[in-house]
Amino acid sequence: MAEVATSATSEQLLVVVDPVARRSDGESVRIAKDVLGAGAGMKLCLPDGPEEFARALARRGSRRPVVVGDDRALIRAVALLHRHRELAGCALSVVPVGGAQSLARSLGVPAGTVAAARAVLDGVERRMDLMVDDSDGVVLGALRIPPLSPFPAAEDPGTEDPEGATGRPWLRTCQYLVRTLVPAGRPSRLAAAPEPGPSRLRVEVDGETLVDLNQPVEAVSVSPGAAGIASVEVRPLSVGAEASPLLARGRTVTVSGAHFRYRADTVVSGPVRTRTWVVREGAWGLTVPAGH
Repeated sequence: MAEVATSATSEQLLVVVDPVARRSDGESVRIAKDVLGAGAGMKLCLPDGPEEFARALARRGSRRPVVVGDDRALIRAVALLHRHRELAGCALSVVPVGGAQSLARSLGVPAGTVAAARAVLDGVERRMDLMVDDSDGVVLGALRIPPLSPFPAAEDPGTEDPEGATGRPWLRTCQYLVRTLVPAGRPSRLAAAPEPGPSRLRVEVDGETLVDLNQPVEAVSVSPGAAGIASVEVRPLSVGAEASPLLARGRTVTVSGAHFRYRADTVVSGPVRTRTWVVREGAWGLTVPAGH
């Protein structure tokens, strides 16, 4: 991963504060604004929702965008810049504030609001690989296909995108109503749902079949490796002794079969019957501490 030195203090920053961060941890937001404002020229934007968030990024001009928010805000910013084909010429910075921060940490952003804000001012740009799917979605970190489940959203309500990234925001509302309307002491259908079962999927890496529909699998994971190559791991269903995972590396990964859901970073999407991901080498830049 290449690093390009930048002089953050000579730049003008556009600081976009995600509304979820403002509601969940206003004190950390205030600290981030104070540190950034003391070290560089700064224009502050406080969007009320995703549409204003998108407009702020689109109107940034020559200012370097800094996202103050959690992993979802970072993913949203990268997806917007990718959609407008502006990732190549834009170094993005993030100060993690809010609940989910594991993705930002894994990408090299330091823990702690002050440390992360100082990295924005004094850090370097690291170019990173990006996985892009055939619906123009992006994956920054890891892609996982879990076992089949009749109610995947009910198992972890925090995994669905609050803006309806899965296209079915009504599903969580219906599940909530079911839970609240079922009389006390009487198990709901959600509680009595069968356990997740194995998936039957075809996984192809650079056109070569790694596993086919006749082999049930427990899980599939894909993550950007280095130099534009993705690492793929398929765990076959084990019977008796544990089955060894199937490993492959390539630039293009296609998964097909019965309708399946997948978790791209923190967002669950689907169901789909087929999806292809392509690794784009050095497609986006993130500011991280120098020497990281």
